Amino acid sequence: MIALETSLLDGLGDVETRAEKFTGVQVDSRRIAPGDLFVAVGCGSEFVDDALMRGAAATLEPHDAFAALAVVGRAVRERSSARVVGITGSMGKTSTKDILAALTAPSARTIAAEASYNNEIGVPLTLCRLEEDTEVCILELAMRGFGQIAALAKIARPHIGVVTNIGPVHLELVDSIDGVAQAKGELIAALPTGGTAIVPEDFPVTRDDVEVVRVGVPEATRVDGRTVVAGVSFNFTAQHQVQNASTALAVLAALGLPRPESVNVDFARWRGEEQELPGGGLLINDAYNANPVSMRAALAYLAERAGERRRVAILGDMAELGRTGPEYHREVGAAASELGVDELLAVGELARGYLEGGVPGRWVANVHDALRQVDDLVRPGDAVLVKASRAVGLEAVAAALTHIRATT
Repeated sequence: MIALETSLLDGLGDVETRAEKFTGVQVDSRRIAPGDLFVAVGCGSEFVDDALMRGAAATLEPHDAFAALAVVGRAVRERSSARVVGITGSMGKTSTKDILAALTAPSARTIAAEASYNNEIGVPLTLCRLEEDTEVCILELAMRGFGQIAALAKIARPHIGVVTNIGPVHLELVDSIDGVAQAKGELIAALPTGGTAIVPEDFPVTRDDVEVVRVGVPEATRVDGRTVVAGVSFNFTAQHQVQNASTALAVLAALGLPRPESVNVDFARWRGEEQELPGGGLLINDAYNANPVSMRAALAYLAERAGERRRVAILGDMAELGRTGPEYHREVGAAASELGVDELLAVGELARGYLEGGVPGRWVANVHDALRQVDDLVRPGDAVLVKASRAVGLEAVAAALTHIRATT
């Protein structure tokens, strides 16, 4: 990280310093390296001594953890000459970030957000990884309501703003898809004059002082188990990644960086991971998150990958849909039926709605009950999709299925 003076921390909370500067920031004491600043978030005050023992240059027990991290992240950003890309959208933020990082890394020194580091903690932590020679910084900006992307963009000050798409996500707080577009549009509003907005074809942009690049529906081909988009070969086959790749390629062009012929993307975990199961079966572990659009895409991918295998879907609640939640769950259940799902295990109270869509299946209240169903539900040779909103914790079911594979 670009070095910062520990005096920057004055007034932010209780500070203990062992050096005049710090060269990294962590909120997990186990990740502390010599020279880092440890910021005690939540119950982090219990681990201050551990951070110091691991070589922390300073520790901060902040009055307001989010505000303190914003101050530090903003200070690093102000001292960096890197071009900053901010990515938001209802779906595909993390995958687009992963694809873009793979595209830029061969030609530019790149920092990209880890996993889904996309909130009041994750965005400053990513900025705090900037080095003197960093050329491209790729951030993911998430929201739960109005004003949150604007606050993150004020810290990050992106040159390029990307909206991957707009869909029925976080409706509980923004009420409608128009509200989603308004909240995501805060990123475009935050761009500097002369910045670049990369958006879907129908996304409204009223500014005339930024360059607007609209990403349409791309064409793709499959060659030897890879997907070719705009002449670039990628190591994925899922159709929903094609749009993400096209968006990432548009950002690459905006950055003025060369386009590689072939790219292998290291996607964040639990996003469409595929593993073999006993008897020629297949597990698609997409347990990180879910919304109505991504659920349909994942079910379509299950149908495509299953071939002649029995199709099993283990689907949990889709969260934060507000008053529209029950209807969206019924619609996903109907899509599962249309796509030939042979059996569906619905996990969670809202997930009951899947079974109202006409798909054969059963219901359980939570992930613990779902784990008890795995042995009876999944047969050798099945193709299995596991997907839900993050809070449901269905990665435990995917892990159980993987364990079955390992012990069979």
